Amino acid sequence: MTEIVNPSELQFGLNTFGDVSHDAEGRPVSYPQVIRDVVEEGVLADRVGIDAFAIGEHHRDDYSVSAPDVILSAIAARTERITVSSAVTVLSSDDPIRVFQRFATIDAISNGRAEIIVGRGSFTESFPLFGLELSDYQVLFEEKLNLLAEVLKEGPVTWAGSIRPPLDGVEIYPKTDNGIRTWVGVGGSPESVVRTARYGMPMMLAIIGGDPARFAPYVDLFGRALDQLEMPRQPVGVHSPGFIADTDEQARQEFWPKYEQAFSRIGRERGWGPTTHAHYLEEIEHGSLYVGSPETVARKIATTVTTLGLQRFDLKYATGPTPHADLMHAIELYGERVIPMVRELVAEAVPAR
Repeated sequence: MTEIVNPSELQFGLNTFGDVSHDAEGRPVSYPQVIRDVVEEGVLADRVGIDAFAIGEHHRDDYSVSAPDVILSAIAARTERITVSSAVTVLSSDDPIRVFQRFATIDAISNGRAEIIVGRGSFTESFPLFGLELSDYQVLFEEKLNLLAEVLKEGPVTWAGSIRPPLDGVEIYPKTDNGIRTWVGVGGSPESVVRTARYGMPMMLAIIGGDPARFAPYVDLFGRALDQLEMPRQPVGVHSPGFIADTDEQARQEFWPKYEQAFSRIGRERGWGPTTHAHYLEEIEHGSLYVGSPETVARKIATTVTTLGLQRFDLKYATGPTPHADLMHAIELYGERVIPMVRELVAEAVPAR
């Protein structure tokens, strides 16, 4: 069974991949402008009280962000309290030592607010781009996560594997003041859940479709695996897409063409059927799409948080060519109205301790 969430421990984040947006006239915005817009979105998230702002990594023409750590540095320098995070760092095609060094630098710039979420990524374009073989998909992630776990201890690193020469008592710099919290992004395989527990890292579940309650067995497995491995309990978070506007009707109407464009393209690439409006509405009503007014989105998030016993919920607020102004308004609504309502709803649902 999932544990009862403690409302005081709840955190709320925002995620973006820097989707190439359109302006008010429907014209595509340039990559440099989208990147500048993402920085402004992160600064606003800090101002309205959101706990974390996380940026994903892609190497495709529909996303502007291929180097999230650089953008996170810019946001870190202009913010005061918000956690700045990746979502995810595609560890399979990166160097674990460089990942640590980049985020240790961000941690210094932000005065201890850096965070890493590592994962395999939902696309594979980074493999041919960086000269890697897809046939090595499994071993690359396994060994690189193992090496990163050693580097994160910030002591002399002794490590051996098949993907690079061994290390024997090597010091990695710069050091941090208090370490870097590192999550593992999990798509929903039991093997990934148990692996995360084995490293004693927090688990971020990427739930992009279907009833979130179907992931309860994975949360339960994670807790049981930690117990059996005699590891301390670790936070569990969820990353899911959505969009917030002033009313349910406005949110549904404005978001549908952006959602349809983004997911139809992915569907064509992966051999899925076309994205339908009926499926879109089904995901809003019963699935993992958090679209609507602040009240509607807050109720749905609160249900997911209490059902799964979460400590963190991250809303992927940007999908498809949504204009920057609409994203900024959604961020304001999330920070100023949704999050306070979710905290109240969870507190009402959880018995006093």
